[in-house]
Amino acid sequence: MAVEMDNLSEQERVRRQKLQALIDSGVEPYPTKYDRTHVASDLQTQYATLENGVDTTDVVRVAGRLMARRGQGKLVFADLVDGTGKIQLALALDALGPEAMERLDLLDIGDLIGVQGTVRRTKRGELSVAGTGWDFLSKCMKPLPDKWHGLEDVEQRYRQRYLDLIVNPDVKETFRKRSQVLRTIRRFMEDRGFMEVETPMLQAIPGGAAARPFHTHHNALDMPLHLRISPELYLKRLVVGGFEKVFDINKNFRNEGISTRHNPEFTMIEFYQAYADYHQVMDLTEELVCGVLEEVCGSLQIPYQGATLDFSRPWRRASMAELVNQQLGTDVATMGVPELEALAVKVGAKMPHLRTHGHLVNEIFEATCEDALVQPTFVIDHPLEISPLAKRKPENPNLTERFEVFIAGRELANGFSELNDPIDQRGRFEAQVAERDAGNDEAHAVDEDYLNALELGLPPTGGMGMGIDRLVMLVVDAASIRDVILFPHMRPKAADDH
Repeated sequence: MAVEMDNLSEQERVRRQKLQALIDSGVEPYPTKYDRTHVASDLQTQYATLENGVDTTDVVRVAGRLMARRGQGKLVFADLVDGTGKIQLALALDALGPEAMERLDLLDIGDLIGVQGTVRRTKRGELSVAGTGWDFLSKCMKPLPDKWHGLEDVEQRYRQRYLDLIVNPDVKETFRKRSQVLRTIRRFMEDRGFMEVETPMLQAIPGGAAARPFHTHHNALDMPLHLRISPELYLKRLVVGGFEKVFDINKNFRNEGISTRHNPEFTMIEFYQAYADYHQVMDLTEELVCGVLEEVCGSLQIPYQGATLDFSRPWRRASMAELVNQQLGTDVATMGVPELEALAVKVGAKMPHLRTHGHLVNEIFEATCEDALVQPTFVIDHPLEISPLAKRKPENPNLTERFEVFIAGRELANGFSELNDPIDQRGRFEAQVAERDAGNDEAHAVDEDYLNALELGLPPTGGMGMGIDRLVMLVVDAASIRDVILFPHMRPKAADDH
């Protein structure tokens, strides 16, 4: 064979020998197709009322992966798993014949096979396909993890998600629920008159969020481009153009650290609605999340990492300053920058690049309040300095009509009444340039084309962006974002790990 046997484990060598024996017996080990008539879930539904010990004459053809095998000689029972579930196989000598029965000895756990037979329910109540013939479909060349211990190496689970899906049925269920979450979101938005659109992943000027982008180069145009960190500025261009309700379920890329909460490639929904403000957007955000939970979980009270989260509406709404004051017994609105600097040091907050009042309040909030926000909470009225795309509050121009949703101690969504004054927006961009010059490489650049769009007139607009990965974490009670991303980014394995 092409691969030297010396480089293989004993089990791998035995599996290759069995494959060769199948070939020598005239079996095509990798056929192009198999015509199956049913999947496991279809059979379980169709024959749910079939009584124990009853045989039918209904002939079916099923296909999947051999995941367990019991018995030998004249009768073998096996578990066949497909993309929908499990069905038992009853493989008997008198039905298969001696040649087909003998070839069963060449099968290994993990092999893919097709089986034709009749439907029956055993006396013990197990729905089964009594085989009258079987076909070999693909060889599993490597042994699967022991069924009693499973795939316990977390790093291996993430690096080899295909293996994780084969041996851990609960992981399959996680990603089925993720798909259900996405379908529910789309249906929710479309039912309310929003149109799904697509925006560029490659952008000349990355904007819409405070994040470091990934950089690339377009050879034909000989120009630098960046993977998008947010679709926001393009979606608001569309509102300028007359699409008054738009949403984009999108991939974003941020060149930042990897943790249980962060993956450099992640999925979001962003939506924008003309003639709405952040109060209406908060209402819609509540409604959206609650709609997902009711559809996928069947309840607004869900378990998450040992706590019970209650999403019953309305959710709590409190300003950033209010939460800091409650936590620390202060009044940050009346404190000057030197006092806030001292407070930041005292509570262990990160010192911002620009030590303005707003930046310091935000860092103090992050250090002292975020972890305590377990139940769904809208943190509203953020400082102007950290909200370059949000409209000022008319009654307090140092604050903005912005909110963030915090659940289980982490941010889920961010939204605001959109800044639609092009003169103010230019000033905010220029302030971001000053912040970049001070060392903040996550600050915005000036986007002249976006400013040009604003000069044509953006109606009063409310918008929101929400992390779908983090929402799925809540739905499936996952501790790490890697548990809800099929192929999370991982550090390269050390050479001696291979």
